[in-house]
Amino acid sequence: MATGRDFKLCADDYALTPSVSMGILEAVEAGRLDATGVMTTRPHWRSAAQDIASLGNAVQVGLHLDLTLGPPLTAMRKLAPAGRLPSIGRWIRMSQAGGLPEAEVRAEIAAQVQAFGEHYGAPPAFVDGHQHVHMLPGIREWLLDELNGRGWAGKLWLRDSSDRFGRILQRRVEAPKALLVAAVGRGFRSLARKRGFSTNEGFSGFSAFDPRRDYAADFARFLLAPGPRHLIMCHPGRVDSELERLDPVTYTREQELEFLLSDRFAEMLHVR
Repeated sequence: MATGRDFKLCADDYALTPSVSMGILEAVEAGRLDATGVMTTRPHWRSAAQDIASLGNAVQVGLHLDLTLGPPLTAMRKLAPAGRLPSIGRWIRMSQAGGLPEAEVRAEIAAQVQAFGEHYGAPPAFVDGHQHVHMLPGIREWLLDELNGRGWAGKLWLRDSSDRFGRILQRRVEAPKALLVAAVGRGFRSLARKRGFSTNEGFSGFSAFDPRRDYAADFARFLLAPGPRHLIMCHPGRVDSELERLDPVTYTREQELEFLLSDRFAEMLHVR
């Protein structure tokens, strides 16, 4: 995507459901996205991988590590005894208490990384996490171990979902959520770089997922106070019954997609 600004625009949740993937593919084909993170835990991933791979270098494709939605790929008897992954709140509490079952988490990370390559046919261009779970202490160390063990240091980048407090407050969009992520993920960037991985520097895109809000106005604020390697996340997509069953974020995905495909978006970013 050629723009008058120096940042990447990344869509989360590719492969969450067929319609979410369909919407993201629309945005990629329209030249509106730089990157998308995929959920290899979802049954749709096998076929969705072929669709995104067919677009070649039109978009960077990364792993969207999922430890909070639906069933895991591995048997997580302690963390997911009923076959459902824990909430992000539980992950944060366990991480802060140092109570994460290391073997289970390492095995699940490895399985999701493996599933990416098996169906996409190449390593991920980057790694991030659903609900930013990849930044939590414990999880981030084990994720870096997995990536280093595959010899990927220096070959892919990691998403740092935190930003400086002043930048967050200047944007005034979901500041409490952005500040919380920055707090729990403190130290992630320095650790990633120490282990040989580059990161973005500057991050925005936190949303209330409220269909009553003007997403275009919020997006204009995401552009404020950019970091030197700024990254903006978004959640475009189409809605289907599977999405309505799985995730509370539904119709705002279509609002985001319509904005990304609109002339207003092109004018805002000087897309050419």
